[in-house]
Amino acid sequence: QVQLVESGGGLVQPGGSLRLSCAASGSIFSFSVIGWYRQAPGKQRELVAVITTVGTDFADSVKGRFTIARDIAKNTVVLQMNNLKPEDTAVYYCKGKIRRNDYWGQGTQVTVSS
Repeated sequence: QVQLVESGGGLVQPGGSLRLSCAASGSIFSFSVIGWYRQAPGKQRELVAVITTVGTDFADSVKGRFTIARDIAKNTVVLQMNNLKPEDTAVYYCKGKIRRNDYWGQGTQVTVSS
């Protein structure tokens, strides 16, 4: 059973930083695509940042502020979020793809507010 578990969400002021981690039950290299999506209240879930077999992909709204990387030692995928804005407030989900199957974590809340 593939499991993804997110951690690191919380409340932060505008301009602050947060680091989200996604821990996988198996090797993170078993996923052809793995990364982060988010869903704000009343909005559709959207891609934030992913690692694919050929590189990385980011939403335009987070380019230059967010980075994504594998932490091989901890078998996690890390989303470093800098210069956070109120519009980044959402539940952040980790998603991984193995062959034709998608696996989702339970989500972690990120709130950006003064």
